Amino acid sequence: MLLLENSKDLNTEQKNQNNIMSRKKQAPKKIFYPDPKYGSVVLAKFINFLMYDGKKTTAEKIIYLALDRIKDKTKSDPMKIFNDAINNVRPNLEVRSRRVGGATYQVPVEVKSKRSQTLALRWILDSAQKRKNKTMSDKLINELMDASQNKGSAIKKREDTHKMAESNKAFAHFRW
Repeated sequence: MLLLENSKDLNTEQKNQNNIMSRKKQAPKKIFYPDPKYGSVVLAKFINFLMYDGKKTTAEKIIYLALDRIKDKTKSDPMKIFNDAINNVRPNLEVRSRRVGGATYQVPVEVKSKRSQTLALRWILDSAQKRKNKTMSDKLINELMDASQNKGSAIKKREDTHKMAESNKAFAHFRW
């Protein structure tokens, strides 16, 4: 009986070591491995953003088909267009809510590079999903092409974010 209790304690301790959800430490960063076809970490992250219900191969097919069609259309490197689209959509400033003395202010802050990349990927995907084309790969093609040429709804989202930060510049002294 004593041996059984000790093994339970050992198992519980091992489980607790595996689940690193500390209140004091920062959560561990997720490691993204580069995608197999192009070797890009950003593209692998985008595939994970597109993935729905754990169907990664379906997401990969959609994105790779879109990139192949971009290559056929433009006769240039699809990764260059993809990277241009992301760099054009990345925001520099955003507003964060800050409560000071009973009032909530929208304080403009600079966006960290990792967050700006995540926002760009999210905005491109959201605006692609809202397009009226038939297939998701067609929607992605059009949105990536538009974003690489500084137009489209993902670019509009970035400009709206920058306008909001610009209009709330008066509250910049509440920055923390």
